[in-house]
Amino acid sequence: MSDADTLFERIIAREVPADIVHETETTLAFRDINPQAATHVLVVPKTRYRTVAELAAADPKLLADVIATADKVAELEGLTAGGYRVVFNTGSHAGQTVFHVHAHVLGGEQLGLFGRYQSEAG
Repeated sequence: MSDADTLFERIIAREVPADIVHETETTLAFRDINPQAATHVLVVPKTRYRTVAELAAADPKLLADVIATADKVAELEGLTAGGYRVVFNTGSHAGQTVFHVHAHVLGGEQLGLFGRYQSEAG
């Protein structure tokens, strides 16, 4: 797959199947295939930007749409009462593996702390 044809672009184009949770004119939300919480949904803008900083600089309204979609996903998934986390990973050290900006919506259970892996914390 070329850098110009990310997995998320293929999901948006419906070339790769995904469990879609919510869709707007500008965003698509679908379940992560390797969930890190009881609920783990990815929210992607339909226009590709590599990182959240790139998206914020180029199209602040689209970034607002991504956040609004994350909030809607939390509502649809029943996460608003107990709380949820929205995470953007930027770069390989942060765990970004697909370079099409995406928000992780995590919840449905008590979430752990941020930072290093447990084995590195001590």
